[in-house]
Amino acid sequence: MSPSDRRTDRSTLLRLGFQDVDAALAGLTTLGPYADGLREALGRSADPDAALAALVALASGPDGAALLPALAEDPPTAARLLAVLGASTALADHVVRVPGAWRELADPLLESTRPPAFALRADLLRAVGASPAEESPVATLADAEAVDALRLGYRRLVLRLAARDLAHGLAVEDVAAELSDLAAATLEAALAVARTRVGEAAGDVRLAVVAMGKCGGRELNYVSDVDVVFVHEPADGVDDAAAARTAALLAGHLIRICSEHTAAGTIWPVDANLRPEGSQGPLSRTLASHRAYYERWAKTWEFQALLKARPVAGDGALGAAYVEMAEPFVWGAVTRDGFVADVQAMRRRVVAHIPAQEAERQLKLGSGGLRDVEFAVQLLQLVHGRADEAIRDRGTLPALEHLTQRGYVGREDGGALQESWRFLRRLEHRIQLQQMRRTHVVPDDPDALRRLGRSMELGRDAAAELEKQWRAHRREVRRLHEKLFYRPLLSAASRLPGEGAVLSAEAARARLAALGYADPAAALRHLEALTSGVSRAAAIQRTLLPVMLEWFADAPDPDAGLLGFRRISEALGTTTWYLRLLRDEGEVAERMARLLATSRYATDLLQREPQGVRVLAEPLRPLPGEALLAEMRSIAGRQPDAVSGVRAIRAVRRRELLRIAAGSLVAGTDVAEVGAGLSALTDATVEAALEVVMAHVARQRGFTEPPTRMAIVALGRYGGAELSFGSDADVMFVHEPVPGPDASRATAYAQGVALELRRLLALPGSDPALDLDADLRPEGRQGPLVRTLESYAAYYASWSRTWEAQALLRADAVVGDPELRERFTALIDPLRFPPGGIDDDAVLEVRRLKARVDAERLPRGADPHTHLKLGRGGLADIEWTVQLLQMRHAGRHPSLRTPRTLAALQAAADLELLSADDAQDLVLAWRLVSRVRDAVTLVRGRPGDAVPSDARERAAVAAVLGYAPGESTAMLNDYLRATRRARAVVDRVFWD
Repeated sequence: MSPSDRRTDRSTLLRLGFQDVDAALAGLTTLGPYADGLREALGRSADPDAALAALVALASGPDGAALLPALAEDPPTAARLLAVLGASTALADHVVRVPGAWRELADPLLESTRPPAFALRADLLRAVGASPAEESPVATLADAEAVDALRLGYRRLVLRLAARDLAHGLAVEDVAAELSDLAAATLEAALAVARTRVGEAAGDVRLAVVAMGKCGGRELNYVSDVDVVFVHEPADGVDDAAAARTAALLAGHLIRICSEHTAAGTIWPVDANLRPEGSQGPLSRTLASHRAYYERWAKTWEFQALLKARPVAGDGALGAAYVEMAEPFVWGAVTRDGFVADVQAMRRRVVAHIPAQEAERQLKLGSGGLRDVEFAVQLLQLVHGRADEAIRDRGTLPALEHLTQRGYVGREDGGALQESWRFLRRLEHRIQLQQMRRTHVVPDDPDALRRLGRSMELGRDAAAELEKQWRAHRREVRRLHEKLFYRPLLSAASRLPGEGAVLSAEAARARLAALGYADPAAALRHLEALTSGVSRAAAIQRTLLPVMLEWFADAPDPDAGLLGFRRISEALGTTTWYLRLLRDEGEVAERMARLLATSRYATDLLQREPQGVRVLAEPLRPLPGEALLAEMRSIAGRQPDAVSGVRAIRAVRRRELLRIAAGSLVAGTDVAEVGAGLSALTDATVEAALEVVMAHVARQRGFTEPPTRMAIVALGRYGGAELSFGSDADVMFVHEPVPGPDASRATAYAQGVALELRRLLALPGSDPALDLDADLRPEGRQGPLVRTLESYAAYYASWSRTWEAQALLRADAVVGDPELRERFTALIDPLRFPPGGIDDDAVLEVRRLKARVDAERLPRGADPHTHLKLGRGGLADIEWTVQLLQMRHAGRHPSLRTPRTLAALQAAADLELLSADDAQDLVLAWRLVSRVRDAVTLVRGRPGDAVPSDARERAAVAAVLGYAPGESTAMLNDYLRATRRARAVVDRVFWD
């Protein structure tokens, strides 16, 4: 060969798709005079290099002398063989390993004829020596020979199908249907072998094999588990127990025959776990036993699985009777209690089964994958099939076609979804063909992508085109998955023609009920109000609502979410930014939907001031106190009077309460950060309001400057920077007259400031009230509201009791004159942190007081196990234990001198006053109880001190805490476990 010819050959091979040109030249040389005739056919295969290597191996085998001339004389056979060799290393190995296997592809009928199901059945029954004409065929070959013959027969028929699929462009639904028929034939042949193993006893029972899943729907993959259910009836004169034993033997042998590896390879696993009670239940049941289970115990997902049930092997009449028995359960599932929860649980199981490393390339389970199509179609069938028998199909494509014809899916959408399903299934088939392995992950290796793209005839840049088309179909499936359920609802509600299917009001209500809306009629009214008309707002709402309705449905209270959305949309209907923000910022719309359908507290904040929706576009972490105080001072300074100034400050507070609530609900803000954020917000609010009120009262009373310096001391959870959403702010007021003015006038001024501050912060209005509770001051409600620093010093020196010293453990002078705050702290430190610690009498007094609180303060009828504050292992238990440790040891250990519970626990553990395990138990319980307390307020919209007993509220609280729907019992169990462990620590540390 001249250099010019060699260069031409190399460029031709590169054009044809060969990657290793030197190896290709060497391989073609071994083909001799047949190389030129086969080169172009090799170039049409998915992987020309692999196809050529397999062809050379085949040509050097025992049948090689006949192979190459036969391929040269029969181009269709060559095209089929080379297509298989280039697309499937597993089938190529089979062809090379099994003498004469390639001759199967020389059958001229392959190009034009699809084998009917009965022919496949007959073929495999004859392969094991059984007669297809017998009612209960029995294999006559020796057991090992029959099992190997079944494997080889199955692989031979798969080879024929793959060749037609790859070379002649079969429709993907035809490939799936033939694979399903082949699976049914395999099960029948395996049952024939099983009968031989069982012997004469096999006649004691009628056994039917019912296919489920993809096999039942006639949409099986090249490699997949085959889901089945076994049903049996005793033969005449045979008792039930003997029949059950025989049926179990037959079923067990059938499973092993198909699933086990032998020298001839394997077929696929048979999975019987969709049977009643799953893997814990008997392998086969009678028809009556199946019916009894479905009547009493079955869950919705089991009826969804039955939607695809199809008799495929064994006693056909019994299999048909089973399917007839199951149909009423399938089509009545939508009316069952818990239907929505079960459906949501099914969706969660799908997502949960995706390994994290595969999520982005999962073809089946990932977002926009095959399961999205199948789940959407099946749910539409379950919702509407009860009243409309025309949509009761087992297969995805036939069902989707009928759903489209009947108006449940728009024609354009139905066509697009069918196209995407076909593409995804075809890609799945090509991926599995390569090594005949059960996989649904799109590879990211460029060579593998190139091979897949070429097998799907996607052009020269096959890898890039495959990625492009796959991602486009994923986006389309996800969009249509959302649209299928929700956009037709808008058409039904607004009576407007549009892209979506036109549903009757009754069908729309059924769909809404199935999606979890407790009042579908009201939901339809809300949708009508939001989407009717031709205004720009209505048009945007029709774009937004399909996905928002799904977010509402995924949250604890869809009805509240939709109602809240309607109210806020109506309040902001004339603004230009609101709908544009939701339309253009998807995260904002999702956050808003989840807040409205989860939290009455957040919904109330939004409804008080709908402009707060803007906050959802911002970071949801609490803002620093310094920034808040600067903003509050600035906005208050522009107001004409104290009332307006404090109102403006409270408006900023309302906005920040929404930010912190939203962060807790949708951004997972830590409970300690929430408490610190709420406390810092309270600091800034009180500081800014105090400045406004001091100036206002000074003007009222004729002072040019305030006659006294003032400070506010935070107590309790506020002092510990551990406020919850439902907490009041416990405070004490302290003042110190400046030199000059009359002391009595200064005191009267301070009293007026405290009263006016409390009044303005608690005034009814559009912003939540902030109650400053001063009942923990010396002498309680009977004592003066405001005292001078000297008065506090005199009181604590003469009258202070142990419980007041304990209360001061959480005192933090946070607001007002900095010097006065420092002096107050210096005043109380020796009282709350005595140098030698409290004596035994004081310890006894603390314990007596705690016992009295436990006996008297728990509300009548409250469950001590689930009361968040006063229950066993609750907040009071933990905090009193920490405070007793501080009173006994903080005088000697400065690290214990903190008003914060978690910091004190860490210090106690570091000082070995608590064991690490005990400290950890108290920390975990404190954090969980605090989270539950916050969640109760967020869900109810008002404070609550007990784990809700109402099932719906408890489920919502569990959702706020991050538990999946249906896991409220798990949440309660976790709570009881944590508080029980905390109580054990309290018993050892506080009471001993």
